[in-house]
Amino acid sequence: MSNRLDRYEELSRFLRMRRERMTPEEAGLPENGRRRTPGLRRSEVAYLADVGLDWYTYLEQGRHINVSAEVLDRIAEVLRLDEPERRHLYYLARKQIPLIETKQTSEVTPELQRFLDSQNLSPSNVMDARMNIIAWNDAYCALNGDLAAMSERERNFVWMTFTSPRFRYIKGDQWELHARRIAAKFHAEYARHADDPWWSGQFEALCQASSEFQEYWDSQEVLDAIDAPKALQCPNLGILNFDFVSFQVLNDTSLTVSLHVPHQDGTVEKMQQLVSDYQTGNLEPFGSFQGV
Repeated sequence: MSNRLDRYEELSRFLRMRRERMTPEEAGLPENGRRRTPGLRRSEVAYLADVGLDWYTYLEQGRHINVSAEVLDRIAEVLRLDEPERRHLYYLARKQIPLIETKQTSEVTPELQRFLDSQNLSPSNVMDARMNIIAWNDAYCALNGDLAAMSERERNFVWMTFTSPRFRYIKGDQWELHARRIAAKFHAEYARHADDPWWSGQFEALCQASSEFQEYWDSQEVLDAIDAPKALQCPNLGILNFDFVSFQVLNDTSLTVSLHVPHQDGTVEKMQQLVSDYQTGNLEPFGSFQGV
């Protein structure tokens, strides 16, 4: 007897269970008296998802039929599937994960902010789908400046990369490779959101602000991310060595968390001094970046 999972059988069970947990009221349907079985009827799901009853019945029975992403999205909406459930539905029905429509604006939960703050000496931030830095900890500000005092545009990671003298100095010899990678990432994301005026406006502003951004954009490069390690430079403290860790937030995949974990080579002690200077209002280790 084979123990191999049959995804069509799993799809049948999954759809049936999710249908049975829904009530007509939750689906926006009138209650028509008592029901012999809990949840929605197949005919109601088919009606709400704008598909044929026979076709939906075949799908829920686990028959080997083709199903489009558009239809799966409608079914997921009717059944009020959350993001992990939607991914599971896609995998069972199409053996692939859905193309995630990234949110353009997201909120950082108090729990996520507490996580950033708990990192202490590891400069950490959260970025949204537009690469705006929307949350950070003191260690990140100690390296990059007081983000709360910056404008929204200045907190955009692409803008910071190409226009901030401080950020450029910190990156040192790694700046160009980093900048090429960020330009390539922006290029790919802009292609996905070509109809969004925010992306076109940001592109035009970057081209006006930085000839290097224009140059790297025109090169049409696609570069992989550099995960670790990273060496950053600080004027009075020298080189700071970090391991870089990045991951998406489970319940909001439009958010990316990034952490620089200091090495036990003296970088931890240097970060202690740097964070202390920032928290006491003494930014002397970096001084002014005019003319850097």
